[in-house]
Amino acid sequence: MYVGVNIRKVIAKYDLDRITIVTLASHSALQLVHGAKKEGFRTALIITENRRLFYEQFKHLIDFFIVVNKWSDLCKEQIVKKLIELNSIFIPHGSFVEYVGLDCAENIGIPLFGLRSIFRVEANQHLKMDLLAKAGIPTPKHYNLDEEIRNLVIVKLPGAKGGKGYFLALSKDEIIKGIERAINQGLINKPSDALIQEYVVGVPAYFHFFFSPVLNRLEILGIDIRYESNVDGLRRLKPNVLERIGIEPSFVVVGNIPMALRESLLYKVYDYGLRFVKVTRELLPPGIVGPFCLEGIIEDDLNIKIFEFSGRIVAGTNLYIQGSPYSFLYWDEPMSTGRRIAREIKLAIKRGKLDSIVT
Repeated sequence: MYVGVNIRKVIAKYDLDRITIVTLASHSALQLVHGAKKEGFRTALIITENRRLFYEQFKHLIDFFIVVNKWSDLCKEQIVKKLIELNSIFIPHGSFVEYVGLDCAENIGIPLFGLRSIFRVEANQHLKMDLLAKAGIPTPKHYNLDEEIRNLVIVKLPGAKGGKGYFLALSKDEIIKGIERAINQGLINKPSDALIQEYVVGVPAYFHFFFSPVLNRLEILGIDIRYESNVDGLRRLKPNVLERIGIEPSFVVVGNIPMALRESLLYKVYDYGLRFVKVTRELLPPGIVGPFCLEGIIEDDLNIKIFEFSGRIVAGTNLYIQGSPYSFLYWDEPMSTGRRIAREIKLAIKRGKLDSIVT
């Protein structure tokens, strides 16, 4: 359970001329250390030994490797002490909670860039959808098992598992069998952990935002499409072949594809982003800080429904190491999300507002 961390007391002792940007060696780590270096910061990776050989190829971007036996060792006293000595600001990415666990993520005693209290919301599919609904953002319909279900639905599991375990169903019996299978596989503990959501047909689009407390503005930094196994491979097959082979579609994300959105849709997407910022300020003060992603479906009438969100940097931003068409328009220079985070930290230090961007 989140008990709160006195981060102001920690950063009060920091040498702000020797800040180190730290993250886990996974997900978007290379983008983050590259962006930090571009902005003049020292960098460190928390890493397990089996990953070190790969990341050592990029030693010019990484000043310190902090080796752990398992990811949850991040919260051990000696690791936290080392990070404080390095004047660390930790950047949580999409693998963070999944790797270290919710208790560690919420209570680690070092400054985190972003909104720490959103981790618990992200860990629960129902809380995520409730937050979107309270923001007034259009979402697909979701169901309870005691309701009549006749439409195609997708059943989603909690946590950042990249779509692992998600499945489609056309009846209540199929839903119950799929949920029982997920419980037997250890993916969930009880039926209520799963979210039963209307399956919306359209183009999936993932909208990358950045909210800056320092500049008090919301930026669109990029858009991507996820490539998923095996559902994206199955679409190449003819319907009669699909019936014969009897393979169930799965939704494990394996990569990302860049997307430039029809410009007439950007104002709608931006409005959704503003609503999200507003609701987090009201319900999860001080509100969202830095990168977040609204994950949606664009229907053929050009309505957009948001089926999920991420409250941190998403892997789709790795497409834009040199910046996206949108981030370039804000900054007139290559600006990845990783570099944008480092730029925000740099601006906050310069303006004496560091406590407004870390929690």
